[in-house]
Amino acid sequence: MLSYIVNRLIGMVAVMFIVATVVFVIIRVTPGDPAAVMLGPDAQPSDIVELRAKLGLDQPLPVQYVTWLGQIAVGDLGQSIFLNQPVLDAIGDRAEPTLMLTILSILIAVAIALPVGIASAVWRGSALDQSVLTLSMFTASIPSFWLGLILMQIFAVKLGWFPVAGYGGPGATFLERMSHLVLPAIVLGLVNSALITRFTRASMLDVLNDDYVRTARAKGLPERKVVLKHALKNALIPILTVIGLTTALLVSGAVVTETVFGLPGVGNLVVNGVLRRDYPVIQGALLVIAALYVLVNLAIDLLYLFVDPRVRT
Repeated sequence: MLSYIVNRLIGMVAVMFIVATVVFVIIRVTPGDPAAVMLGPDAQPSDIVELRAKLGLDQPLPVQYVTWLGQIAVGDLGQSIFLNQPVLDAIGDRAEPTLMLTILSILIAVAIALPVGIASAVWRGSALDQSVLTLSMFTASIPSFWLGLILMQIFAVKLGWFPVAGYGGPGATFLERMSHLVLPAIVLGLVNSALITRFTRASMLDVLNDDYVRTARAKGLPERKVVLKHALKNALIPILTVIGLTTALLVSGAVVTETVFGLPGVGNLVVNGVLRRDYPVIQGALLVIAALYVLVNLAIDLLYLFVDPRVRT
């Protein structure tokens, strides 16, 4: 078990090193001078030279690369040009909406997908099963921005049940902030439940006809116990994998939904950073998102130790 954990940690460090290298290369191979792009077409040559020196772009590439890795190692992601604050602080100020939206969305997706996927597998070939497959394909094909606008029009504009956009004022309570997340969480939860539903169904079908399931039924155990205790427990590995991947994708892929609902999250920060050519923000946000992606997958790998005893050997 110890070697399993150590291997995963080494893999995580290797992935982050590769991501940091790729981010560094992408920024440096972008056409044009980053300093000139950030300052705009009316910038004076002296201002461009000053900004290049401030960003360290006047140094040789190997020196810039080593400096970049050294800054990352101590948690320094640089200084935002437009926000005039450390990138890590800028991301931290906007982390709450994104993290809360991710948590609510994955809870909704799992609450829908697990029971529906299990029922679809148990009654394979029935009208319920065919309906689940059809609805899953339909839900997966719905653009999140379109669904967000539809829900906003119905439940926020017409019915007035939820706020239209934003995340509440500076003095907003926790419940007020959560009310701003209900509609975007439903959007992301519905869209992402389709994949989890199909994986749950497929994984359950793989184990429902195994010998130990037939033995449990032959012993006269209730069908609910056979399905939930014996079959589901052994089908959890691929289900946990897709839930972990979906969670990681929600952290990095909620940009469109955050933009539609005007949430001041990390996705909104990245969009503004790209529009403003704020390269330190882009670099820092990409690294933080990649780190969260890797950490979520590491957590899922560690869950395997409790779900499947064979992993511990």
